[in-house]
Amino acid sequence: MFLRASNLIFEKAKDLRNNLTPAESILWSYLRQKPLGHKFRRQHPISIYIADFYCHSLKLIIEVDGNIHDKDRVHTHDIERQRNLEAEGIGFLRFTNFAVEKNLEVVIETIERYIQNKTKD
Repeated sequence: MFLRASNLIFEKAKDLRNNLTPAESILWSYLRQKPLGHKFRRQHPISIYIADFYCHSLKLIIEVDGNIHDKDRVHTHDIERQRNLEAEGIGFLRFTNFAVEKNLEVVIETIERYIQNKTKD
């Protein structure tokens, strides 16, 4: 579940859990209710990374990206990180802060559609 995450990553994750962004807080209000029976964790350590939200039963990471993720260096890191974790069999859903804050119902529909499709297999 943690893919050998270090103590340093666990400490950083703990700090991030105490300092969610407004968009992460909004999405956490939904995810903490265990949508369609699946438990999500917030700011979850996985290997050398920290996932915004992770569901072990679905092997799914949900990321909420702010404007900083538009910068080339950050975007390149995001792509590499996602590829590395997908190689471990983990799926990804990404949403912008704007989508979560202004179109939460669409975000929720997307998550629930993913869960329904994943659990059909």
